[in-house]
Amino acid sequence: MARDDKLRQTPSQTVGPYFAYGLTPEQYGYDYKQLVGNNLSAGDIAGERIAIRGQVFDGNGDTVRDAVLELWQADSQGRYAHPEDERGSNTGFAGFGRVGTGTLAEHFYEFQTIKPGAIGDGQAPHITVVVFMRGLLNHVYTRIYFSDEAAANDGDPVLAQIDPARRNTLIAQRQDGPDDADGADGAIYRFDIHMQGDQETVFFDA
Repeated sequence: MARDDKLRQTPSQTVGPYFAYGLTPEQYGYDYKQLVGNNLSAGDIAGERIAIRGQVFDGNGDTVRDAVLELWQADSQGRYAHPEDERGSNTGFAGFGRVGTGTLAEHFYEFQTIKPGAIGDGQAPHITVVVFMRGLLNHVYTRIYFSDEAAANDGDPVLAQIDPARRNTLIAQRQDGPDDADGADGAIYRFDIHMQGDQETVFFDA
């Protein structure tokens, strides 16, 4: 068959958003249950209760209303609920949660969780975050460190590899004061994620 020079590649199309329906249905009023939610601290869980709140911003500085964030962290003793952590978590803490940015005012996300402990290899207490968003062909990974763990942060081998001018994009700022986080009974940490721009959050390879 002769090649038709008038044929052109099909234009690309923005990915998603399918995440609200498939991953966080309850938040958007769909009539079936999601597997995990944003409250990791429910029940008899050992550790300091905290809330992590923030917004996701696109390259124009606008808030993203349909991103989904997944959180994975150690328990208050620095142990993961995962077979590869041979120490084993003994707190009953699963350490995994998921939330969307489309249901709170001004497109905030919020997790209720416990503050993780140091995992024992020199890394400061931290939380791994995965971001799913329209326009991303693959989800991206980042970390949350804590502003009141300055000494531990200074010795963290991962933070040490990052340009000092950009390390602040990984530090959640503790906001003591009136508790305005739904269901939280402890400190609130503010952590915004900037997908692009001058304040772009540091992202990691999987």
